[in-house]
Amino acid sequence: MVPSLPDLEYDMVSHLARLRAGAVGAARTAEQMPKYYEFTVSVHGIEPRIWRQLLVRATSSFAELHTAIQDSFGWHDCHLWMFRTSGFDGRPIAGVPGDFGFADRPTPDASAVRLSEFFMSKAGAQRCAYVYDFGDDWTHEVKLLGVRRRKEAFGRRLTGGARSGPAEDCGGLPGYERAVEFRRAGNDPWGEGADLAEFLGDWQPDGFDLAQAKAAFDR
Repeated sequence: MVPSLPDLEYDMVSHLARLRAGAVGAARTAEQMPKYYEFTVSVHGIEPRIWRQLLVRATSSFAELHTAIQDSFGWHDCHLWMFRTSGFDGRPIAGVPGDFGFADRPTPDASAVRLSEFFMSKAGAQRCAYVYDFGDDWTHEVKLLGVRRRKEAFGRRLTGGARSGPAEDCGGLPGYERAVEFRRAGNDPWGEGADLAEFLGDWQPDGFDLAQAKAAFDR
């Protein structure tokens, strides 16, 4: 039996309605999926670049991002630190509460400042600086790559990176370059090779292993 024109029209409308319902359902499902911020973090002033790429929950605070950066680079979290806006003399965003000699620019408590308050603000910031150890002055460029949805829920994930983070308390950029040269040539220009070897332990500048790092970082 050949379907009548009204029947065909009804079938077509029903089919379109099902397609729309499926699309709406898929959109709602995507909106319900956990949301994450994806960042790259690079140590400023060093080539080849030392970097990490990671996902953290969109609800995270700057204190949680601080912990993620510390763990991904192998820092020991034993010095003061701060997030600030990029560029020379950037303003504090979050860190350990206090003014540290700048009474006109106190540092907000990082545990009370959400990432969304800075990166999702009206200004639409895409990057900031993270400074660790105000003596060695390790400055990291933190760049927001985007907002991601994932089917599974997790706290954080390490998704990429290269080269080992500098050895803690090695003396900033000059000390890092000294350590790299010592590993390359086997001698210390300062004539303290035995002490430097003991200080560095098993540290190698190219010793970063993503799979091993993920096993310790992901949660």
